[in-house]
Amino acid sequence: MGFTVEDMMVISKDRYKMKLIAGKNGWSNSISWLLMLEEMTITNNFSGKELAVTTGLGFPTTEKLLDLAAQLVRKHSSGLLINTGRYIMTVPPELIDFCDENDLPLLTVPWDVILADLIKDLSIRIFLQGDTDTQISEAMIEAIEDPEAREHYARHLLSHFDVDGTFQVILLQTKDQDLDKMDTVERRRLSYRMHLYLTNLTHNGHFFYYDSSFVLVINAVKDTVVRDIIDRFRHNLKRRMPEGKIIIGVSGQVTDISNLSTAYKRAQAALHMAHDSKKDICYFDEMGLYRLLYLVPDGQLLSSMGSGLLMPLIAYDQKHDANYVETLEIYLSSGGSIQACADAMYPHRNTILYRMNNIRRLLDCPLETQEERLKYAIACMILHMKSPGNISTPADYPEHRASAEAAPPM
Repeated sequence: MGFTVEDMMVISKDRYKMKLIAGKNGWSNSISWLLMLEEMTITNNFSGKELAVTTGLGFPTTEKLLDLAAQLVRKHSSGLLINTGRYIMTVPPELIDFCDENDLPLLTVPWDVILADLIKDLSIRIFLQGDTDTQISEAMIEAIEDPEAREHYARHLLSHFDVDGTFQVILLQTKDQDLDKMDTVERRRLSYRMHLYLTNLTHNGHFFYYDSSFVLVINAVKDTVVRDIIDRFRHNLKRRMPEGKIIIGVSGQVTDISNLSTAYKRAQAALHMAHDSKKDICYFDEMGLYRLLYLVPDGQLLSSMGSGLLMPLIAYDQKHDANYVETLEIYLSSGGSIQACADAMYPHRNTILYRMNNIRRLLDCPLETQEERLKYAIACMILHMKSPGNISTPADYPEHRASAEAAPPM
């Protein structure tokens, strides 16, 4: 997760007498760079994750400090470090309250600390951590793409993660924009913002961009804790990026780094289902039978088992503006109960009886055995999967056009 406020505190607590006095929920914020500023203009060029350092020379009043903090929140900065003792003797309580409310880490070092030495020291550490993060990302991508090469990628990850422990993958995409088509700078800024919203995760996780998604890998963390991390992340998204529409797919847990590829594919399945069902988040372990369906890579097979199997009803519905597919789905989900189907759809039960008799004839199937019903129940489920390769049209099955004329709808 990069060089974090927590890392900085570990190094600087004694060496630079650094204190974290507010915004403690942002202790896991990653830091991209330390920038000295004594006026607001430079913040216009912030791209996210910068840690602002000031002596307070350009911010002599509480109002100006609050304006600076508000700008840093808007710019998704990692935090604010104040060199106290000359221009700012005591940090205003209003600033402390604001930073706590906005999870903006507020840190202090005393005036006798030489800021140039501090900035140089920490900047080098940030740079070195950036190289390490790149190596970790490359090793995890190798684990996803070539799981059999465990000896190679595990060697690079062993000093950072419990490679024999549990792994969970979380994929994030924007709802209305293809991340691959996004400007590189904008995508990096969005990535930085995502980093900052993961306020309760540090070195048990790694965040990177791969194959059109932001990828978060969490290692050796209980599933309940992972859910807390995700819930907090979504809370931060709504509060600090209300215009952002992020879709999330979450895998179940797997054991051992060699199974990271499996977790990644399951997170992809959950992400696809979230897109199809128009939900903000989907957990693989809660997808039921869809877990199998979304893991099938053969789109033609799904098409054959889904819209292909139901094509007589699809063609009929299109010809007569009917709802036979919906009727069949509700009938099957109601356990084959005509009355329950009628209650769900509101027509008289005789109408449902008529429709079902016509459906059986169109399908040339009595729908009496469990196997027959299961086959068509799965077909209805596949229709809800929006992947283009899974959907056929009546034009693909001209033999069903005549049967669509067979009886008037009811």
